[in-house]
Amino acid sequence: MSYEDRDTYGMYKSTSYKSYDKQGPGPRLMGADTLIGEDVYNHKDEDLGDIKEIMLDMNTGAVAYAVLSFGGFLGIADKLFAVPWKALKLDTENKRFILNVDKERLEAAPGFDKDDWPNMADPTWQNTINSYYGTKSYTDTTATKGYTSSGKKEDRIIPEAPSGTDFVKDETGGDYVHK
Repeated sequence: MSYEDRDTYGMYKSTSYKSYDKQGPGPRLMGADTLIGEDVYNHKDEDLGDIKEIMLDMNTGAVAYAVLSFGGFLGIADKLFAVPWKALKLDTENKRFILNVDKERLEAAPGFDKDDWPNMADPTWQNTINSYYGTKSYTDTTATKGYTSSGKKEDRIIPEAPSGTDFVKDETGGDYVHK
């Protein structure tokens, strides 16, 4: 089931994800409730599970993690994983998320049981998770958005507007689009 199927308020009905000139908030701004249950795949087109929860930092409002359920059968014995939000990319064409992790690597990732959640605010735990997925912490304010730590331009599905502007340059067509 995709986010369009969970669209209680009809916010994505008039939005074409290939054109930013339509009405509606997506895909730059999306309702958290429509993303819970969203499928997560990797670049090999392997099903890695689905999003069970989205964790917000209540002090900053930042999205910290998506809680991914993987393994088990019919929701029984699923292992949960906190995946840094920055590690996920929205695939608007297939209406799912992409996590660039092999299935075997995810199976070996630090996870937890639904009845025994870790302290996600613990900086040591955060460092472990971010190190495993190769991301910077959501609390790291020194990161340059749109670029990796090596300075290489990050492959973004959704363009990011420069601070203080109302428009972003659409790199696929070269037009400026309203943010």
